[in-house]
Formats: sequence, C-alpha cells, structure tokens
Amino acid sequence: MSNHLGNTTIAVLAGVVVGAGLGILFAPDEGKKTRKKIKKTFNESKDDLSDKIDELKKQVRQTVAKKKQDFEAGFDEFLAHTEDKKDDVIAALEKKLAELKSKGNSIAENAKK
Repeated sequence: MSNHLGNTTIAVLAGVVVGAGLGILFAPDEGKKTRKKIKKTFNESKDDLSDKIDELKKQVRQTVAKKKQDFEAGFDEFLAHTEDKKDDVIAALEKKLAELKSKGNSIAENAKK
C-alpha cells in the first residue's frame, strides 16, 4: 500500500515538474527571456537547497556534540559509580577474609587439643 502511495506521489511530482517546464517553454515570451527565467529559477532553487544543506549540517553537528557531551557525562558517572562499588566489594572481601582467618585459627586451635 505505501509503495503504491510512494509511486503515485512520485508520478504526481514528476507531472508537476514537467508541466511547469512545458508551461515556461510554451509561454509567449521570447526564447531569451524564457531561458533567463529558467536560469533564474534554477539558481534560486540551487541557493535555497545549498542553504538548507548548510542548516542541516549545522543541526547534525549540534546534535552530535550534544550526544557526545551526554555520553561523556554518563560515562564519567558510570566510572564514579563503579569506583564506589569497587571499594564496597573490596571492603566486603576483606571482612570475609578476616572471618575466614578467625575460623581457620579457631579450627587449628581445636585440632591441637
């Protein structure tokens, strides 16, 4: 369905472009004036397209810079959180090691008796 709609849209746009071109070519102006109009319209369209491309480039650069900044901030936060967790894990492991040493000493003393 959407492919059919896309084809129809393309056909309509092509018809509009061809119709406009034929209208300009068969207008009662001299050939020189007609060519001048075509050239002027082409140059205006080219300039407009160039401006739109420049604006799009600017928007893409801004979006990329923002996403990069957001990523870096998120990564820094992740590293800080990881650092805190690392310290918690080391403290828990040291506590468990002390408990195991204590149990080991207790078992060794009971084995001597």
